[in-house]
Amino acid sequence: MFKAFKYRIYPTTEQKDLLVKSFGCCRWFYNYSLNLTTETYKKTGKGLSRNEIIRLLPQLKKEYEWLTEPPSQILQQVALDLSSAFLNFFEKRANYPNFKKKHQRQSIRFPQGMKLSGDYLTLPKLGKVYCKVSRIPDGEFKSVTVSMTPSGEFYANCLYDDGKGKPEPIKEGKAVGIDLGITHFAITSDGTKHGNPKYYRKHEKKLVLCLQRLAKKQKGSSNRNKARIRVAKIHQKITRCREDFLHKLSRKLVDENQVVVVENLAVRNMVRNHKLAKSIADLGWGQFCTMLKYKAEWDGKIYIEVNRFFPSSKTCNHCLNQMSELPLDIRSWRCPKCGTLHDRDINAAKNIRDEGLRMLEVGHTSVASGERVRPSKGTAFVRHRSMKEESPHL
Repeated sequence: MFKAFKYRIYPTTEQKDLLVKSFGCCRWFYNYSLNLTTETYKKTGKGLSRNEIIRLLPQLKKEYEWLTEPPSQILQQVALDLSSAFLNFFEKRANYPNFKKKHQRQSIRFPQGMKLSGDYLTLPKLGKVYCKVSRIPDGEFKSVTVSMTPSGEFYANCLYDDGKGKPEPIKEGKAVGIDLGITHFAITSDGTKHGNPKYYRKHEKKLVLCLQRLAKKQKGSSNRNKARIRVAKIHQKITRCREDFLHKLSRKLVDENQVVVVENLAVRNMVRNHKLAKSIADLGWGQFCTMLKYKAEWDGKIYIEVNRFFPSSKTCNHCLNQMSELPLDIRSWRCPKCGTLHDRDINAAKNIRDEGLRMLEVGHTSVASGERVRPSKGTAFVRHRSMKEESPHL
């Protein structure tokens, strides 16, 4: 199983210069190859393969001598990245590849010739680079991706293969349903509500002030570059705080439960609501679900996504009666059929958990869709469970 470990590195001045040149060469070659592939497709109806792009390098190095300064392998990796970008585009997983820009996140990948020993990471042509190592992983060293943030910090993502396969998931254990929200970030089926830290809102005033100062600086000046770095550091602070919160919460939920069930939310469509776009983007729902998924796979747990059209909020968890309408401003409601008083979010989390367990029991753990989640009038769905009602265990 592959695992990546991210370390902060502190290159010397000479090593920084070589890294910046390497970023620039890879960025130029990526943009050159992307433009050539696009023009070739317009003329002939066929693009360039990865091997055809790699075969361009010898002639380009003769025309542009500065392409010989960085390690040759990182330029070959550019062809692999561009090929993957086109593959994702044709399989409709991503948009058409864009040209890379100088002041965004820069990265290069070393496929071999690297070594991590003690507090130093050895890289081709760079030599030993001081590395802040928090833990030494076990397994075979596969590759290193060196990146530079817009604020000027350098990081190394070390990919290892531990030689172990994914553990077989076990169904026995506690199950939890998670309803994601804005007022509270996550509401679980056991009644726990995890608050929304709102990291962007906390740093918004300082960010606006720095952006105003940046706008007044003359383009191309040294003061403008300093102001740009200040803005980048604020964004980096927000990102780190959010990732820390998401990592801790996802780890807690995966450790305490064997089955984790969430909704399959269309975040890209939800941010089109201009009144809630900033709040939704600040939450990081997609990143949180990704963390839950891979951590569950690592630990032999089960991760299930329920269809976003499943009526989890409008359905009574006690008698399965479904309300015809339930506006968002109603946070608690009483079922007209059985008289049970529901907290909207906790009730939704319980229904998400029950639907996930039903999908697991019938052997269909993919996203639910179609008529199975669209009930007839007066009922929500037929519950097919063998578990006790008072205990969410398999």
